[in-house]
Amino acid sequence: MKYVNAQVVFPQALLGEIQKYVQGGLVYIPKSPGSHKKWGTDTDTKLMTAQRNEEIVRAFAAGRTVPALADAYCLAEETIKKIVYTKK
Repeated sequence: MKYVNAQVVFPQALLGEIQKYVQGGLVYIPKSPGSHKKWGTDTDTKLMTAQRNEEIVRAFAAGRTVPALADAYCLAEETIKKIVYTKK
C-alpha cells in the first residue's frame, strides 16, 4: 500500500466532502470486494512454494526424516508433517 495525495486523485468536490470528516489525517480506502486477487497471482510465490513442497515430499519418500527436512528448508517440523502427510 502506498501513500497517494488526495488532491491528485479526487475531484475537488469529493475532496471537500472528505475533508468534512478527516483533515490532515490518513484514511485507508479498501478495494472493492470483486477486485481482490488470490494469493500468489502477482508473483511466482505460489509456484515456488508448490515446487518446494514437491521436493520435500520426494525427499521424505526417499527416506529423509522430518527433523532433517525441517532443518534443510528452515521450516517447523509441524509444517513439514503437513506437507508430507497431506493427501492430494
